[in-house]
Amino acid sequence: MDFTFSAKDEEFRMKVRDFFEHEYPRDIIEKMASGASPSKEDYQRSERAMAAKGWLAVNWPKADGGTGWSANEKYIFDEELERAGALNVVPMGLLYVGPVIYTFGTEEQKKRFLPGILNSTTFWAQGYSEPGSGSDLASLQCSAVSDGDDYIVNGTKIWTSLGQHADWIFCLLRTSQEEKKQEGITFLLIDMMSPGITVNPIITIDGKHSLNSVTFDNVRVPKENRIGEEGKGWTYANYLLGHERTSYAHVAGKRKQLANTRAVARERGLLEDPAFVEKLSALEARLDALEITVLRTLSSVAEGGAPGNESSILKIIATELAQDITELGMEAFGPYMQPAFPDSVAPAWTGNTALPAGAAPSVAAYLGARAQSIYGGSNEIQKNIIAKRILGL
Repeated sequence: MDFTFSAKDEEFRMKVRDFFEHEYPRDIIEKMASGASPSKEDYQRSERAMAAKGWLAVNWPKADGGTGWSANEKYIFDEELERAGALNVVPMGLLYVGPVIYTFGTEEQKKRFLPGILNSTTFWAQGYSEPGSGSDLASLQCSAVSDGDDYIVNGTKIWTSLGQHADWIFCLLRTSQEEKKQEGITFLLIDMMSPGITVNPIITIDGKHSLNSVTFDNVRVPKENRIGEEGKGWTYANYLLGHERTSYAHVAGKRKQLANTRAVARERGLLEDPAFVEKLSALEARLDALEITVLRTLSSVAEGGAPGNESSILKIIATELAQDITELGMEAFGPYMQPAFPDSVAPAWTGNTALPAGAAPSVAAYLGARAQSIYGGSNEIQKNIIAKRILGL
């Protein structure tokens, strides 16, 4: 596929740029620039602003409420969103469970669940990992036992991103014990207001609350909330994980980070240091390579298909690069970074005017990026996928 940008593409770019400059909530952009955590209201106001333009479900088929954009237009939109410093969409609904519902769900399920995602009125969480079942997700034991027209769910999910905001959660649950552990797993949609659900916060190293554990104690879930067949959840999970692993690239956001690092380095005289310049140039070259990989992946989904196993390559490249970019940002600020580290209880460092502009957000980005090579399937697991499914080793 030809990814050169035509005059029509550039006209589209100017239209998107104008939206983020003049119609998108300015206070959200300012809040993100400060390093503060967005609220549920921030996420939903951001998404509703895009939904009002018909620009929210960028990757969905037009028949299911998507934009119908070309691969070039999707790429340009993501570029301009991150260039503006706007909030990325919450992936759990739009990028993860939405495609599973419109691909494997019944017509009734599509009518019931897709509008809430498209209008950003329903906030979703993902219930996959468990204590003891992270990278080896197929070993999960959180159970759903059949009881008439319902399942009774018991167990715990952990590292549940933004679970404190969620109205619904989609879960992989064990409905039977099979010889092959990938079998006997079922994909269920669960109302977070159901009796027996407890959400407990997990405060991360950056002092923020974005992760949670979710405990299910005899939670009754109607079987009509099951996606597809009982015991086939692993199939649907693999489809979802392809979408998840292509959502890490954030090329424009990384370009913005590197540009900021270059500006700080210039102010501190670090561009006269050949060793620092070599590191910066190497990261810029790796980012170019990541962009090419993203474009290759986009070509595979241009007709609405799912990303292939190559998404594992993208996940590794993107997350390792994210960590290295934020590490160089720390180096650029040098001694100014120490007072920018958050208090573990109350992150009062956000908005500290005594710090150089960008210091506190850079620390938050550095600390937050440490987990990128673990969540979404650790990079070690991704290398095994590449070895087995792509290289045939």
